[in-house]
Amino acid sequence: MTSLHDQLHALAAHVRDPAAHAGPPGIEDRRLNVYRELVFNNLDGLLAGNFPVIRQTLGDAEWHALLRRFLAVHRSGTPLFTRLGLEFVAFLDAEADDTRPWLAELAHYEWAELGLQLSDATSKPCDPHGDLLAGIPALSPLAWPLAYRWPVHRIGPAFQPTEPPPEPTLVLLRREDDGRVRFSTLSPLLFRLLERIGENGGRSGRELLRQLADEAGQTDIDGFLREAAPMLQRLRDEGVLSGTLC
Repeated sequence: MTSLHDQLHALAAHVRDPAAHAGPPGIEDRRLNVYRELVFNNLDGLLAGNFPVIRQTLGDAEWHALLRRFLAVHRSGTPLFTRLGLEFVAFLDAEADDTRPWLAELAHYEWAELGLQLSDATSKPCDPHGDLLAGIPALSPLAWPLAYRWPVHRIGPAFQPTEPPPEPTLVLLRREDDGRVRFSTLSPLLFRLLERIGENGGRSGRELLRQLADEAGQTDIDGFLREAAPMLQRLRDEGVLSGTLC
């Protein structure tokens, strides 16, 4: 080894994948093992806490094999521990798992709770008491409507589907004032409404509902608006909508 940099590089490569990379010369394996176990055990403890359902579903052997592969092949884009879970999601998304094709989506679903808890996103300036029909409704940045191909909220040791259901799984995650994250399932119509509000380019609540009614094939537009208006109010009461844009 010609430099400290070379030694550290060799040590890091060995710790990540000891089967493929020898450690720096002159360091006995007993000492190298201390670093190997320290890194792996810290990774195991952190990710097991972030992904408890996956950890329980896979069992010890498969979980540890998955972590070793993640440590060996994935190149993280961030040094932050709080972002490591998202790196694990990206790793699973890039990996093809024919035996558990739902694994990446389940990981994202589990990560989303921590991601929302840690989010420091703030709402755009808005009127919390604005008219949701006449004004432009604003989706709270602490409310995440998510769509999955697999029934991620049901998967676990006792339920591991082999085929996705015909309909997607639509869920809403929202963070309460006390920091807790609540999960709820959404109807396709409500999910589409929240999706439209989130990507809104300046349309009023009334315009969005009219477009939604047209998508749903509703002929009684006025009746649809009367029924949907209380839903907007309920979403604001629950904190899903933060009001109207100013």
